[in-house]
Amino acid sequence: MALITISGYPCSGKSRRAAQIKEHIERRIAGPDYTGPALSVTVLSDDTLNIGREAYNDSRSEKPARGTLFTAVQRHLGSGTIVIVDSLNYIKGFRYQMYCAARETKVRVCTVYVLAPPEQCREWNKTGEDNHVYAPETLDNLIQRYEEPSSMVRWDSPLFTVSWTDADVPADDIWRAATAGIVKPPNTGTQTVRIHHSQGGDPPARSSLN
Repeated sequence: MALITISGYPCSGKSRRAAQIKEHIERRIAGPDYTGPALSVTVLSDDTLNIGREAYNDSRSEKPARGTLFTAVQRHLGSGTIVIVDSLNYIKGFRYQMYCAARETKVRVCTVYVLAPPEQCREWNKTGEDNHVYAPETLDNLIQRYEEPSSMVRWDSPLFTVSWTDADVPADDIWRAATAGIVKPPNTGTQTVRIHHSQGGDPPARSSLN
């Protein structure tokens, strides 16, 4: 049905937004006015996949962690599932790869950009539980390397931005994107992108294809 990609700095509140989105969607599915197909909502995150924060300390451990996440995304995408990917998703090449997987599976896509200033992320990182805390130098490195989503590119759109000061997510817009948005068919550009692009970097030139 849909792939909802959450993106933002580490410790910016992405898991809170993923939980809000899941709650809104499940409430609508269970509501008396819903007449659509039977749907389930799945949240995939570093925590659900047992990926520790230390995986981001260096590229050697980060690459297999992204591979684990991408494999889980591929496994869960389908006509009866809304998949919420609650992870850093800070590399545009990786977001593009998930977009390609969604097009191959013929599901809708959207991106939720969770905004928080670096100093706030550092404060929240200090208050996390032991297994949910980044090493300070790792957090700073991830913030520096972050590649911001853009509504101007296909793999990030439609794009919804949520500030750390917002009480809630734009639930109506996300619901419409997940259940009534355009399903783009797979094409040569998306079908040829495979796991090697999970290592990051810029999407290939063919990403401009419709």
